[in-house]
Amino acid sequence: MSAAPNPISLRVTGRGRRRLLVNRIAEVLAALAAFSALLVLGILVWSVFSRGVGALNLAFFMKGPAIFGETGGGVAPALVGSLVLVGIATAMALPFGVLSAIFVSEFAPKPIGQQVRLWLDVLNGFPSIVIGIFVFALCVKVSLPIVGWGHHQSAFAGGFALAVIMLPLIARATMEVLTLVPDDLREASYALGVSKWQTVLRVVLPTAFGGILTGTTLAIARAAGETAPLLFTSSLAGQVTDWNPTHPVASIPFLIFQYSEAPDENLHQQAWAMAFVLITFVLLTSLAARYLLERSRRKLGAPR
Repeated sequence: MSAAPNPISLRVTGRGRRRLLVNRIAEVLAALAAFSALLVLGILVWSVFSRGVGALNLAFFMKGPAIFGETGGGVAPALVGSLVLVGIATAMALPFGVLSAIFVSEFAPKPIGQQVRLWLDVLNGFPSIVIGIFVFALCVKVSLPIVGWGHHQSAFAGGFALAVIMLPLIARATMEVLTLVPDDLREASYALGVSKWQTVLRVVLPTAFGGILTGTTLAIARAAGETAPLLFTSSLAGQVTDWNPTHPVASIPFLIFQYSEAPDENLHQQAWAMAFVLITFVLLTSLAARYLLERSRRKLGAPR
């Protein structure tokens, strides 16, 4: 007659209890940290909104600035100026960023690709005010009458400064998404006799389009909130809407800076309202980028 097996003890030892306690404390601390981050964001958004909500109306978006000392007025020239600046910056940074990523991911030898990645990371870490000084010396102090800039600030100069900021963001994001494109797609294209450049243009880029758009969207959100480079390149509080890229233009970030220094409470309220508009734009842009990233990952079969 065989003896019955001893039942497995389910009692937690002292060491096991300590591990469970440490694990529970770590979970609570992590949850508190996440909640604190959301709380700070909520307080920031509410604080800005509550101070600027009185200025938010249709006229605020449709009219130009009011005469100093009067109530009302709007920021239409600054909205248009920011649109012009970001449009110029995107037109400059997007092709160079994507082409740089294609070179590193598809054509460059590994040592050269590593060096390009390193210098893009260094450029991404440059203070924006240093970039503004560099573009000021390059585009504002010199005279280039053929392209319409030189010896004065302009939307071209401001857009170029923002493009330098956007370039590493677009390039690095494109590099990451290109590495997610399955090699099977490239090999199938090569097997059909398609050249490498045609494979990149017709297979790789369309597959990675969502990820490239995500990186571009995040770069636009970054550029839209930059102030320091515009102090040297396109710092004008315009009274009228100006679409001419060879003229200096107003912008939302610079107008916030200028209005915050003014002695008029009406301008202070408008500065808070512009800050809320800028925060809303960045939040919506970030959400759109997140959606595009998830869709791109599902398309490429990458883990979340």
